[in-house]
Amino acid sequence: MAITGAEGVALLVGRVLLGGVLAFMGLNHFMQTDGMAAYAEAKGVPVPRFAVLFSGGQLVFGGVLLAAGLYPVLAAGALASFFVVATPMMHDFWAVPEDQKQDEMTGFLKNVGLLGASLLVLAIAGQEWAFAAGLGL
Repeated sequence: MAITGAEGVALLVGRVLLGGVLAFMGLNHFMQTDGMAAYAEAKGVPVPRFAVLFSGGQLVFGGVLLAAGLYPVLAAGALASFFVVATPMMHDFWAVPEDQKQDEMTGFLKNVGLLGASLLVLAIAGQEWAFAAGLGL
């Protein structure tokens, strides 16, 4: 079944917005590598600089593919795997001092929502998308 008409337009706008935001988040990993690596190290991430660069690549890769409508299974997989790993590791609101709990919970909940969006993309990846490059699953 193809996603066309008003639903196709909504999907186009949604995937460009979601993909664009996620790709921008990934670019920040490259523009602020030192600060993000220091934060990752403080959170106990092994090889923090590599982790920041790799995760930035996942976000850029998945976000750009999603926005373009290319290889949605790969896009959703890259994004979902990022959120599954990064969310509990980087936003452990249950293990931080009281003055940090709200910020970490906000980051945790944002990432859970973006994980949900990534899984929704995965759920519709097998359908034909209007206004998409239409390459691959």
